[in-house]
Amino acid sequence: MQKNKQVLVLGASGDIGGEVARQLREAGWQVRALKRALGVERRVKDGIEWVEGDAMNRADVMAASAGCSVIVHAVNPPGYRRWAELVLPMIDNSIAAARAQGATVVLPGTVYNYGPGALESPTEDSPQRPTTRKGAIRVELEQHLETACSSGEMRAIVVRAGDFFGPKAGNSWFTQGMVKPGQPVKTVRLPSSRGVGHQFAYLPDVARTMVELLARRATLPGFATFHMAGHWDADGTQLGQAVQRVLARHGQTQPALKPFPWWMVRVAAPFVPTLREMLEMRYLWQCALRMPNQRLLDTLGQEPYTPWDKAIEATLVGIGCLKAPDSARMVEHDQLAQPKTVG
Repeated sequence: MQKNKQVLVLGASGDIGGEVARQLREAGWQVRALKRALGVERRVKDGIEWVEGDAMNRADVMAASAGCSVIVHAVNPPGYRRWAELVLPMIDNSIAAARAQGATVVLPGTVYNYGPGALESPTEDSPQRPTTRKGAIRVELEQHLETACSSGEMRAIVVRAGDFFGPKAGNSWFTQGMVKPGQPVKTVRLPSSRGVGHQFAYLPDVARTMVELLARRATLPGFATFHMAGHWDADGTQLGQAVQRVLARHGQTQPALKPFPWWMVRVAAPFVPTLREMLEMRYLWQCALRMPNQRLLDTLGQEPYTPWDKAIEATLVGIGCLKAPDSARMVEHDQLAQPKTVG
């Protein structure tokens, strides 16, 4: 097994892939990123080496992974489209490259694996029983990884987390369904059914968790799965209330908290593929599914965690809904809102 600190990130121009790439670079890794149609763009930018290629092309992935001890597989079909066609071929390409290099594959996982009949607090080893197409594909994707790891030629780390939000999480429920990026927040749309909890994950915390697990990869099982507790919105309103608190501290009018208009999604779903997929996954807003993180705590000692208000403030600034606070306020805020262990 290679011990170098060279990593290939697939999906580095996206949300989670970009955050993991940046944090790995800051942790001293030599980061290589694959991107289609790179053209005349700079091949080295902000300390990351960009190479042209397509995650759907096995030869491109094999060439880009040369010399790498880790492959971060953070690439997904955009806008929920063509999952059945693209997801499994892409992971198989990453598996082939990992086998050739004796590398570890890191996969950002989701709660999609768990269907509405799952336990309310499923552990990493609980039966999954997905009832949606995307859930079934995610389960099969992980099965491909687990089977490949059984040969001993490669390893894998899967980190399952709730719905992403963060300064650079453009393709998220927060930015696409709850607030409107680029303008002052007047309304926060709440997708949860009344009183139903929901699990969120702050993108920088997810990336930090992956970086810390990679530092311990030699001590982990060949196929290692972990759940993040992240941010638990106990009744479906706490994220919205955090937005209200942050804006109040900035002297802005508190936004109204209103139900998400699911009826509009139902009406338009027959004509818009993305809305059909959203509707299929609605059960996650109707059932309180909360993944516990005991295995992660046993491994790392604590879970990287940024408190609600600090995470929401950074997110609102990052998506253009709020001006960045002055440096003095940011220092004071950092001192008052330190990360803590969550369980």
